[in-house]
Amino acid sequence: MTFGEKLKQLRKDNNLTQEDLAEKIFVTRTAVSKWETDKALPAIDSLKLLSELFRVGIDDLISDGDVETKRLHDEKRAKIMYGIAVGFLVLATVFTLLAYFLKQPYFSIGGVGAVALYLLFGLLSKPRYKRLSAKKMLLPYIISRAVILLFVVGLIVFTIVTL
Repeated sequence: MTFGEKLKQLRKDNNLTQEDLAEKIFVTRTAVSKWETDKALPAIDSLKLLSELFRVGIDDLISDGDVETKRLHDEKRAKIMYGIAVGFLVLATVFTLLAYFLKQPYFSIGGVGAVALYLLFGLLSKPRYKRLSAKKMLLPYIISRAVILLFVVGLIVFTIVTL
């Protein structure tokens, strides 16, 4: 049984609506709905309040399967973000090459936009639980992203200058 199924059952057993539960633990009804449909997990303070309200242990609310499901969901999302980031890096390179060979500096604008989107999706390409646990590896991660950024921006500037 997932966390959402457990929460929904506990709520119904206590004759509470989603709105009632939300008021009791100081969250929105939408948050309760997301929890019950397993689209999100509550923060630890909300888990504590749920545990007290329903008189069950936090371990009883969340099983290992729920945590594993969340981790797998985060990893899947991170892989998608990585693919999108690589796509934007390729697009930036294509725009830069088009600007250079066609002698049209306007393609460089697309290259700069693609680089910005690459950086955004590149930062999102690591699963959340790994981002939180890898704070000591933050500097090498930022340096690697900066090197790629400098390379692509260098190509764009070179292209604009040579036109």
